[in-house]
Amino acid sequence: MSISYNGLWKLLIDNNMNKTDLMNEVKLSSGTIAKMSKGEPVSMLVLEKICDKLDCDFGDLIHYEKKEKVGDELG
Repeated sequence: MSISYNGLWKLLIDNNMNKTDLMNEVKLSSGTIAKMSKGEPVSMLVLEKICDKLDCDFGDLIHYEKKEKVGDELG
């Protein structure tokens, strides 16, 4: 499984922000931003803080991308 934060990165662009701005305004650690940049999970509290700042919902930030297992083919 993989988590995509593409929605968050798009919201940052829409709000004329970068990752450093988000880190400073939401009080996130650089490690948390690094995890998100790699598609790794972060706590719901982190997502809640971001949603409060950007006035959005969890679904606006993240997307679950299921990885296919080797041998799992459609059809």
